[in-house]
Amino acid sequence: MAKKECIAMLLAGGQGSRLGALTSNVAKPAVSFGGKFRIIDFALSNCANSDISTVGVLTQYRPYLLHSYIGTGGAWNLDEQGGGVSILPPYATQTGGAWYAGTADAVTQNLGYIEQNDPEYVLILSGDQLYRMDYRLMLENHIRHGADLTIAVMPVPWEEASRFGIITQDDDERILKFSEKPKQPDSNLASMGIYIFDAALLVEKLREDAIDQTSTHDFGNDIIPKLLAEGRRLYTYTFEGFWRDVGTISSYHETSMDLLGSEPAFDIFSSKFPIMSNASTRPPAYIGRNGNIDDCLVANGCQIFGTVRHSIISTDACVGERAVVEDSILLPGARVKDGAHVVRAILGENAMVEENVNLGSVDTTKDTAVVGNDVVVGKGE
Repeated sequence: MAKKECIAMLLAGGQGSRLGALTSNVAKPAVSFGGKFRIIDFALSNCANSDISTVGVLTQYRPYLLHSYIGTGGAWNLDEQGGGVSILPPYATQTGGAWYAGTADAVTQNLGYIEQNDPEYVLILSGDQLYRMDYRLMLENHIRHGADLTIAVMPVPWEEASRFGIITQDDDERILKFSEKPKQPDSNLASMGIYIFDAALLVEKLREDAIDQTSTHDFGNDIIPKLLAEGRRLYTYTFEGFWRDVGTISSYHETSMDLLGSEPAFDIFSSKFPIMSNASTRPPAYIGRNGNIDDCLVANGCQIFGTVRHSIISTDACVGERAVVEDSILLPGARVKDGAHVVRAILGENAMVEENVNLGSVDTTKDTAVVGNDVVVGKGE
């Protein structure tokens, strides 16, 4: 097999427990987003748009939907011979099988995939972030510095800095200090969890980490601090653009609402760097005679007979006669029956709100109402 310049390892095994009912039976990267997409579409589209055509997708928690959704990778133009998308689940060995112990361990268990492709560089990605990035620019920065590791970073509000890996750097972008989720951060430059490694060094350090019984086998906790302590060449690549981790209900709802309006915070319609999806072809959305829509994204296959305001209505969802949906997200197949009123809520895939039921509250001090996949909400519930 011909040597590749750069391949991607996409970490997509997260359980996403903070998304509650939305991830009760699917992995977080497989959660529907933006009407016709799933969260993993953004990283896969970034790879395709950045000419990185060999992508290993490391799955784990409830991977079935994710596996069938990704398929051959053709929806993202990632099905070329000698490259394309490969699904990499945990597997059993002679000593047994186990879930990935950490982000580094996930890659360690798939070193054979890296060695088979023999790249010069390895891009490590998370499958649960919303952003649009040309990884070629980050790779050029990595090569220019002669770096052993480059970490994509961006400034975050100081009050949120303790949630991230925080970096201090010099004037040449060289990393001087890395602190994983510090209680008292001395910088607000946050790691995005996007890394480019020299491939040979990555393989070497992961093999060392695998036999270190004191390690948690995590990039942020273990691999990066050890490389820094060894005096390796670690540099940053500063990203200037929209980036969100949609790993909580509040961030999922807020980021979804940011897609709406004439000048949305994130433009899903851009054709220059398109976000691609494997959503199956469906009929056009149908708006009934009394249907009323204002400031919404409405996907194919939807049927709208009632009133929908400032909401995202995903593929095959239905809003009945006299029903009202406001500030809400209906995932694929969700149904709001006649006369129901849904406000500030997220309905999981194929969930149903029965006739004349009120769900959610306009009170923004209360949590967003969440209904799990396939759950029916009736009167008195």
